[in-house]
Amino acid sequence: MPLLPKKIFILLSAFITTALFFLPPSQISLRAESDHLEELERQFVSKLNPGNLESWMKVMTARPHHLGSPGAKDNSTRILELFQSWGYQAEIETFHVLFPTPISRKLELTRPIHFKAALEEMVVESDSAAEKIKAEGLPPYNAYSADGKVEGDLVYVNQGLPRDYEVLSSMGISVKGKIVIARYGGSWRGIKPKVAAEHGAIGCIIYNDPLEDGYAQGDPYPKGPFKHSSAVQRGSVVDLPRRPGDPLTPGYGSTKTAQLLSLEESDTIMKIPVLPISSSDALPFLENLGGRIAPSTWRGALPITYRLGGVGLASVKMRLKFSWDRVPNYNIIARMEGTEWPDEWVIRGNHHDAWVVGATDPMSGLVALLEEARVFGELYKQGWRPRRTLIFAAWDGEEPGLLGSTEWVEHHAATLREKAVAYINTDGSTRGFLRIRGSHSLQILAAGVAEDVNDPLTGESLFERNKSRSAIQSVGPERRKILEKKTMDIEALGSGSDYTAFLQHVGIPSLDVRFTGEAKGGEYHTMFDSFDHYSRHYDPGFKYGITLANVCGRLTLRLSEGHVLPFDFEAAATTFSDYAEQVIRLAEKAREDAEVFNQLVSGHHFQRAANPNETYIAPETKKIVPHFNFAPLRNSVARLKSAAKGYRERKARVKGALEKNHPNLEALNSTLFRAEQLLTNSRGLPRRPWFRHQIYAPGFYTGYGVKTLPGIREAIEENNWDEVAEQTLLTSAAIERFAAAVEKATSLR
Repeated sequence: MPLLPKKIFILLSAFITTALFFLPPSQISLRAESDHLEELERQFVSKLNPGNLESWMKVMTARPHHLGSPGAKDNSTRILELFQSWGYQAEIETFHVLFPTPISRKLELTRPIHFKAALEEMVVESDSAAEKIKAEGLPPYNAYSADGKVEGDLVYVNQGLPRDYEVLSSMGISVKGKIVIARYGGSWRGIKPKVAAEHGAIGCIIYNDPLEDGYAQGDPYPKGPFKHSSAVQRGSVVDLPRRPGDPLTPGYGSTKTAQLLSLEESDTIMKIPVLPISSSDALPFLENLGGRIAPSTWRGALPITYRLGGVGLASVKMRLKFSWDRVPNYNIIARMEGTEWPDEWVIRGNHHDAWVVGATDPMSGLVALLEEARVFGELYKQGWRPRRTLIFAAWDGEEPGLLGSTEWVEHHAATLREKAVAYINTDGSTRGFLRIRGSHSLQILAAGVAEDVNDPLTGESLFERNKSRSAIQSVGPERRKILEKKTMDIEALGSGSDYTAFLQHVGIPSLDVRFTGEAKGGEYHTMFDSFDHYSRHYDPGFKYGITLANVCGRLTLRLSEGHVLPFDFEAAATTFSDYAEQVIRLAEKAREDAEVFNQLVSGHHFQRAANPNETYIAPETKKIVPHFNFAPLRNSVARLKSAAKGYRERKARVKGALEKNHPNLEALNSTLFRAEQLLTNSRGLPRRPWFRHQIYAPGFYTGYGVKTLPGIREAIEENNWDEVAEQTLLTSAAIERFAAAVEKATSLR
């Protein structure tokens, strides 16, 4: 009996050896590759240490580190030295960018009472960074506001979006020659002054209403995570949907010797003065407005009757002046050379600049990135070498307008088109549910990682936890569809972080990763986005921070180590098909809505329904929406679906494995990662040629929010019928190119 285990062992060994002998070589290769990656990920995860995230965040948020500040320089040097200590070839690549800062800010109510806005935030003295914030922090302001001295009547415009001006117009209220006050929310802040200027306003005030992220939501900081009454959301109002980056160097890197536009020539600097204020500063302006009572959906949580103004009762004076300096922008670029495919780059990035001390935004994401890089460095010192080159980037100047990443991408665009496999981005992250957005050719990669990583508090896989929440939040038949899902979907990307130039200008496949949903507060772009706030209210113990490092590290490894890159195209085909049907339905709905609306106008229904005691101006009839030829769009999507299915079936037949010396391997991988570039068009989108991607773009009036098939969709929304036909052909041609690349990849496997 004692010999039995040995006999069993010998028999099993013989069986395994025989089984392996009869397996196809491709399956043996796949098993070896899978075992290699599984062991590598196990080692990576075992070395992750949340204590590092906590200590790095505490040090790097100890003083303000906005673009051009001594704190930004100190953090850049600190990050560089960390990368170098871990064995990376690291350097600071400096650009010189336009970054206005305030010289003077004045805002006064001159009628019916006199009130001078404080324009200052209350420092929370218990906060560990309080002294440095007072000494070195930027005051609340909006970067790239125009200089100006303006005075005029005040009008409340709700969230300041195009639809809000339609409501005002119907009431006979014009903002021409007036100053508007808008509340944050509904869209990105830069849209508010942009739309105000389009309607003739001469100035714009933006305030934080407690309804959104103040006392109406929960206890203000420091007792709770929400805004106290003096807190102000800073931020840029550069015309980001037109193009990000330095306003003076459109499309090329802002080097020290770059040719610069003048301030007057720039098409992205705001044309009117803009100023953010707190809810306590906003209260006297709003309660003295007079005029008609605002619609119910326009009312916030201040203890006043919300009125629209514009009746000559409230008058406002604004005085703004800025320095318009070029300052150094410090991008830290760290490189670990690949051993087998050094000219294929996997890029991982997060920004390091903040509006003040920026614990959540951006340090929560940056410290996760640093921990990933540290562990890769430790594995490197133990003998591991990445197969593809890894590049870690800590960007500067993200907050004013994605400056650091955009200038770097523009400066290195030709090289990136040749070598960049993918870009993985993080930014602010808190706790709760995994959110991954990006290129749908990477959905299978993202979904696989979400299935393999568990939530740090519940122990459930990130995918299963997300699915449960989605099912609960849905209604009707959609719930069953969600419960039946076997894999995770990812969302499309608009703008608002450093992936923008990679994906939407150059066409590099990109992912943006964060945790969100369970930590809500009002710290965004205020001086109390601090280490104390984050570690107390958002992620005590940095459990979700280290899980973010786990997720992004696995994404990086799976892109770095696989003989065949983990791209798949069925999700893209299905998603693009859905987008196509959406814009077709959008056109049909626009046609039906216009017909019914015109009946209401011609039948005088608006006048009959209006309150006879209040001013009401009936709208004009709408243009009749023609029938469009969407056959090219449907045909291109059908071809992509067929190509994606063919690629999946071919991959299944060979089990996904190609030896590293296979004659087609380099051509196959090159075809896979460059396919996304074929979804771009060098002409760009109408009226904003910098944005070249034909599938994803930020909306012209949404700022961060994505518009899918943007050329077609926005042409329909803007009633530009000739452009619908043109953009349909351009978008269809891009999808045809993408499908052809998938067909080529299939032939190379």
